[in-house]
Amino acid sequence: MTTNVDSDLVLSRMPPRLVLADEVYSRLRTLIMESSILPDTRINIEDVARQLDVSPTPVRESLARLESDGLVDKLPLKGYRTTELLDRDAIRELYELRLLLEPNAAAQASAGMTSARADRLRAEVQSGSSHVQAHAGNDTSYQELSHHDVRLHDLVLELAGNETIRRAYARTHCHLHIFRLSYSGTFGTHTIDEHAAVVDAITSGDAAAAESAMSRHIVASRDRTLSHFDVGLAAGI
Repeated sequence: MTTNVDSDLVLSRMPPRLVLADEVYSRLRTLIMESSILPDTRINIEDVARQLDVSPTPVRESLARLESDGLVDKLPLKGYRTTELLDRDAIRELYELRLLLEPNAAAQASAGMTSARADRLRAEVQSGSSHVQAHAGNDTSYQELSHHDVRLHDLVLELAGNETIRRAYARTHCHLHIFRLSYSGTFGTHTIDEHAAVVDAITSGDAAAAESAMSRHIVASRDRTLSHFDVGLAAGI
């Protein structure tokens, strides 16, 4: 039996400190992702606490979580600094990993397709499309598209049925780093279109088509992301 629960009621039952820490984490992560806090920048815990009007404790807790995400580093006796953007070689290696894992996962997910699983995949594509259309051209659309991207790819890995690969892949936080690098615009409606093509192939039950669609999407995403470096070279950066 499904019960609808009011989200405000759920939050009201959560320990205040936990809710506050989650809010601070979300805010800091957004600031880092959009480069409002620049790469390789020292983060002063007291200053952040003062600006967010919170105590230093949730800031410290949030920075520990961001360290596990690979977005900040803790330096002995110096506190935290934001990590530098990944370089071209690191990005290329992340995409090589994705090409090893995700096309096969799409094929496996397709082979085990059911109507319920197909509904989940289609609902996620619709969710991403709706967010982008509702917030086209502003920062919210990029943030929501990043969240959708993580959910869609994680769902494919989940439906493939190998939790070891799914957990190992999640620990790379590759979507966070790719999104952070390309925040200014390599994500867009083309990403949703590619996701829709991947989902259509997976839900068709054609494993070969699913593998091919996922490969095309990852290669296209890789090329868009690597174009960031080409733009930088052309500008003399």
